[in-house]
Amino acid sequence: MRLKQAGYAAIITVFIAALLTFFNSYSILPVSPIALAFSRWLVIISLILYGIKKDSLTSWILISMVIGAEIGHDYPEIGIKLQVLSKVFLKMIKTIVAPLLFATLVYGIAGHADLKQVGRMGWKAILYFEVVTTIALFIGLAAINISQAGAGITMPPASGESLPDVPPQTLNDIILHIFPENIAKSIAEGQILQIVVFSILFGIALAMVREDKRLPMLKATESLSEVMFKFTNIVMYFAPIGVGAAIAYTVGHMGLGILVNLFQLLATLYVALIVFLLGVLLPIALIVGVPIKKFLRAIAGPVSIAFATTSSEAALPRAMENLEKLGVPRKIVAFVMPTGYSFNLDGTTLYLSLASIFVAQAAGMNLSIPQQLVIVFTLMLTSKGVAGVPRASLVILLGTAASFGMPSWPIFIILGIDELMDMARTSVNVIGNCLATVVVAKWEKEFTPTDEVIE
Repeated sequence: MRLKQAGYAAIITVFIAALLTFFNSYSILPVSPIALAFSRWLVIISLILYGIKKDSLTSWILISMVIGAEIGHDYPEIGIKLQVLSKVFLKMIKTIVAPLLFATLVYGIAGHADLKQVGRMGWKAILYFEVVTTIALFIGLAAINISQAGAGITMPPASGESLPDVPPQTLNDIILHIFPENIAKSIAEGQILQIVVFSILFGIALAMVREDKRLPMLKATESLSEVMFKFTNIVMYFAPIGVGAAIAYTVGHMGLGILVNLFQLLATLYVALIVFLLGVLLPIALIVGVPIKKFLRAIAGPVSIAFATTSSEAALPRAMENLEKLGVPRKIVAFVMPTGYSFNLDGTTLYLSLASIFVAQAAGMNLSIPQQLVIVFTLMLTSKGVAGVPRASLVILLGTAASFGMPSWPIFIILGIDELMDMARTSVNVIGNCLATVVVAKWEKEFTPTDEVIE
């Protein structure tokens, strides 16, 4: 069977399974559960055949997501137990991040000894980040005010779940969180922003020493970055299993019924994110002159990993490698990408502005537009550096609720579907950071598209 034939077979089986599910759901034509399950597994078999013919890591990651969803739906107990595999994958990815960031940033800064370019890239990147995240913030604010998803929600009965006790964050706490007191502690805790600050200062210091002292360290960091990219390639062979297990766990422990109850809130977020992607990021890409097809091919794998694992950090090594293959110089990838993980969380910013006003609506608090703006601008500051932790934005939301005297019970409602919301906002975080990296490379006139095959 050829690739095209395998593709056609997959499309036909998907269409048949969707048609049977539609007929059964709306009682047009009763279909037995066995026939429905058989049609779904037939889809999976056809997708596996397509994956074998395609022989692409991205294809296998996407196929594994379908397999994981089916296992979680048909065998929820097994799906829940598969979480250990997704945790193994996340742990292996997290071992890559700190040494990769350190090596690529230090080599990128000290290797070229052009500190003016570092400063120039820095202000361009920060300017871009703040403009785009501010637009995302207003889109989230507009979306929740239009949909009024939180209006009319009544306080649910007390449940056995508990939320972490999060004290309000002060400006001093936010500033102090940027700077490392112990780099080993920052690495152990996955504090990306602190690792970036340390690496930038280390790179600048290395650029200022004599050449005979600088060269050995430069060679060491260059070798370390090459080794960590190869390390990433090895770990990525496990990605389809880790990603499939993550989806199996999500579907297994949540089921699909929760979507019906909270559909309005979920739909508000997804529609707002789609508006942001098509109304903000796409025009930016077209104006700057980003090769759209090649860019989409480069980010497909990292975005699918981010979607399944709900961690932007899990997608970072692969995204950095693919952007280099796309034609962005390593020094720009190494500087912009990790910095964006602290200052350019488009999806998280949009979600937090939407979710905070949802909490106020559910609690019956009629906030004026100026009051809403104070809350969301506070969120924009407190959300910096949450990319490395799955569902960390929930903690930020709790802290903000405490700061503005909002009750925490509406957050219990969000907690039910937070994982599904996190999948979407994390994917947008990765897309936004990948685009920002290409945009800065374009501004620096250093983007040279390549013909290298990107999986």
